[in-house]
Amino acid sequence: MKLFQPSESLTVGFLLALTGGLLDAYSYLNRGEVFATAETGNIVLMGINLAQQNWSGALHYLLPVLAFTAGILAAEWVRRRCDPGEGRPQRLHWRLPLLLAECVAILVVSALPVGPLDPLANIIISFASALQVESFRNIQGYGCVTTMCTGNLRSGTENLFHWLSRREPKAPPKIRVYYGLITCFILGAVVSGLASPLLAQRTALLACVPLLAVFFLLLRGERGDGA
Repeated sequence: MKLFQPSESLTVGFLLALTGGLLDAYSYLNRGEVFATAETGNIVLMGINLAQQNWSGALHYLLPVLAFTAGILAAEWVRRRCDPGEGRPQRLHWRLPLLLAECVAILVVSALPVGPLDPLANIIISFASALQVESFRNIQGYGCVTTMCTGNLRSGTENLFHWLSRREPKAPPKIRVYYGLITCFILGAVVSGLASPLLAQRTALLACVPLLAVFFLLLRGERGDGA
């Protein structure tokens, strides 16, 4: 049986997908009907506003894209700073501070009142989403994303076809990973939908629960073979 790093475990992937679905539904339900964890929609809407010469509208959709870009750069910077160099022990795994940074970002978002500050909240969520996307790119050795579903749906369905058409033996584990991530993403959205009428902007705090669970799983794993 092939062994994977703790950061590539199925449990970690499912917890992160739960977080992704929760935050995406949260930003839609509580922050102006925006899907803040993926940037395709923002890029499309920016293009539409540019075509209409609505410069302020284009800027409105550009800012979360820039925040997402900044999150990728920040994650890579932390990764490089935590790399001790060849042959030297690593004192702190680079994913751990990024998980805490994502939790801090969510705490800030939950404290922002609903209304005029919604664009700022969505920008922060975009930044936090980028930290997660860049930090966790593989689950059980398969490339995937935990903050959106399009790529996972494509890969899962492709492998479903391989299994149905010729019983490809490598397909079932991939199907389990990709459709499992999608299922957990949906569950996160359901949790957000149920909690939002009660908690409003503080619904975002629920995303810290799976994130902290991942943090402690990796911290425990770091004492073994590494995260």
